[in-house]
Amino acid sequence: MCVAVAVAVARDGVGVGAGERESMHMHGFRAWVCARSISLCKSKWHNHHEFSRNLTTTTPGPVFTESSSMQMQKQIIKALCSGDRRMASDLLFDFSSRSHSLAADDFLDIFIYCARSPDPLFVMEIWRFMENKGVGMNNVCLSLMMQALCKGGYLEEALNMMHFLGESQCLYPILPLYNSLLGSCVKMQSIIEASKCLDLMEQQMVGKSEVTYTELLKLAVLQKNLPAAHLIWKEYIKHYSMSVIALRKFIWSFTRLGDLKSAYEILQRMVSSAISGNISVDRTVYGKLYSTRLDIPVPLNKELGSAILGLKENKQLGSCIGSPSICLPDSISARVEQHTICVESRKGMGAEIDGRNKQKHSLLKKVLRWSFNDIIHGCAKQKNYVLARKLMLQMENLGLQPSSYTYDGILRVISHESFGDAMEVLIKMQQKNLKPYDSTLATLSVTCSKALQLDLAEALLNQISECLIPHPYNALLASCDALNQPERAVRVFAKMKQDKVFPNIRTYELLFSLFGIVNFPYEDSNMLSQVDAAKRINAIERDMTRNGIQHSHLSMRNLLKALGEEGMIRELIQYLHVAENLFIYRNPSLGTDMYNIVLHYLVEAKESDMAIEIFKKMKLCGCLPDSETYNIMIDCCSILRSYKSACLLISAMIRKGFCPVTCTFTALIKILLADENYDEALYILKRVILDGIQLDVLLFNTFLRQACFKGRIDVIEFIVECMHREKIQPDPATCGYVFSAYVNSGFHNTAMEALQVLSLRMISEDGDILREQREILNDIILAEDSAAESRILKLFEYSEDELAVGLLNLRWGATLGFPICESADQSLWAKRLKGMQL
Repeated sequence: MCVAVAVAVARDGVGVGAGERESMHMHGFRAWVCARSISLCKSKWHNHHEFSRNLTTTTPGPVFTESSSMQMQKQIIKALCSGDRRMASDLLFDFSSRSHSLAADDFLDIFIYCARSPDPLFVMEIWRFMENKGVGMNNVCLSLMMQALCKGGYLEEALNMMHFLGESQCLYPILPLYNSLLGSCVKMQSIIEASKCLDLMEQQMVGKSEVTYTELLKLAVLQKNLPAAHLIWKEYIKHYSMSVIALRKFIWSFTRLGDLKSAYEILQRMVSSAISGNISVDRTVYGKLYSTRLDIPVPLNKELGSAILGLKENKQLGSCIGSPSICLPDSISARVEQHTICVESRKGMGAEIDGRNKQKHSLLKKVLRWSFNDIIHGCAKQKNYVLARKLMLQMENLGLQPSSYTYDGILRVISHESFGDAMEVLIKMQQKNLKPYDSTLATLSVTCSKALQLDLAEALLNQISECLIPHPYNALLASCDALNQPERAVRVFAKMKQDKVFPNIRTYELLFSLFGIVNFPYEDSNMLSQVDAAKRINAIERDMTRNGIQHSHLSMRNLLKALGEEGMIRELIQYLHVAENLFIYRNPSLGTDMYNIVLHYLVEAKESDMAIEIFKKMKLCGCLPDSETYNIMIDCCSILRSYKSACLLISAMIRKGFCPVTCTFTALIKILLADENYDEALYILKRVILDGIQLDVLLFNTFLRQACFKGRIDVIEFIVECMHREKIQPDPATCGYVFSAYVNSGFHNTAMEALQVLSLRMISEDGDILREQREILNDIILAEDSAAESRILKLFEYSEDELAVGLLNLRWGATLGFPICESADQSLWAKRLKGMQL
């Protein structure tokens, strides 16, 4: 009755919608399985002869001729391919209008089609039809039906079917079917169904085989359950001797779970097994490797299944690898190769290995190489350079030639250690005529970018045939940003577009940093640069919109910084409002550094009133000011020339737990110098020195700048000598202030002498560079060819600004005829300052 209802539901459901029909199929199927399960005998054990006969035989041969049966199957398959499921159901129902008997083979081609498609709904319709007509199921059709259900995602229905068949007396599911079902559960990452499958296997007492262990290992890796993997290993070695195929799967699992120690120990067992002549490996007609030894099932351990599904990742379990690792001698020579290739000679048989054995040995070496590669790539993830190098040496000793994939893993390890070693590995690959993978070239390009070898990084990037991730491009863009090479960055981004590599948010963060600022660092912003910057920013944001990428915290910071550098105050405030809506109002902790950027550029633009308003709003939004915030606002007080406000801010800063630093005192001294209160400013400077606070050149330049404007030569000389004693090297601004002060006071010779001394100290800390390196004096400073200045200007491209300015100052003085001091200490001006009382 239930079968008739199920078939009627299936046929009536043809005219309804697809979703409703699928629901009706599932409902009818589950009801039918439930009814059949209740009505069948509950016995789990059958006569062995009856079990074998049911498993391997079918109902008596069909009365249909082979051609008519095949023709009917082809018509049904054709209807299914065209999507006409109603016609396929009608054709299937036509079988019932015939009085001839049917067999399972009359549906074989349809089962094959449903398994490949997959079509789980129609395969269940066939099964219900067969049950209704009394057609016996054979093991081939059952396997195909299970494939269709599992591939189609109907794991629960497949489990119900296996349970039903296990309860029936007509057909008994065998272990390979359970393994296939368990594998499908693991493949679809369905832990609940996998648990049910293991329970069902225990109920039916089908045991487990090496394939079962393989699927359990995959399940442990899926759950990131290292303790479970150790338990599987411990259980496996109780029942089975070593097989290279099984050991390779354990190595793969432990490597994926991050346990390189256990993986390495199992690898040594594999090597030992290979040397001893255990070559139980062959290839199927489809090219898949398998173990040739007999896979005898063993009883299923309920505790093992529970442990796999119950253990949590945070539980600690020591390595269960029983025996200690086999330490092979480093001097394993060609005899090892002979052991692994010529096992027959070890046994004293003396005969040459035939082609079949040679093929097996070749497959064995391939399995070994795969396992070595697995652990080497695991070393890359953990940056374990020592173990990776040890594995490479062992491969060489065993006669295993590294493949391109092997070198890919090695380069991933070495790239974290040394740029030079990575390039040596690439050269070795070229010598062996091994073509690097695209991933290998990408890794090398990233390594070169980090080493600031931009030409080589770009060349490697251009060799990549297909790159789906923007990481190597981003690494090169970051190096272009660090070395201020926007022209190269344009080429890199164009290459990225040409190769159709979709940028990510990191790409746009770098683009804002690279192209948002037009004239920095050598020119101030102007109206033209601001227009250009606005166009660039709009272009980058349009590209972000096209790719569906929103601003990140860092991209917004870089954008705000670019607007501030270009002096675009109105746009800066507008984007601050955007940042508030995107980030700050939702998470006030992200807003402090953004507000600091805006406050800094407002103070730099002398927009003190606006800076005060933003500072108040910052506190109202819940953003806590940090040390940088207070230092910026103390600097703002220098615009207002309010020493009292600055002191109040310092007091608040200390109460919040922030200690004043050099820039704090620089801002405070700037206020005092603006009021020409030199005594108080110098007193603060002395206190800073006595308190051991780290000094910088900006603090001293603050004194020099104001003293230069006011013509205070005494302050100038006091500060220069103080800098020398505190070992603070001058910068180009220092040279400019001191030189201008003397020139404005009419002391031209002293001005040139002071410029030489400060330039020498700027180039080297002790000021003795011309004495130590005579070629600089002869080849650059005193050279008569015009190319000397070009060589000096070239230094600006490598961010050697202080060296370039110092050499230009010295060459300028020599050109004007002033004598060159080979050492700063030889200058009479420097000797006079040295005798000052500070």
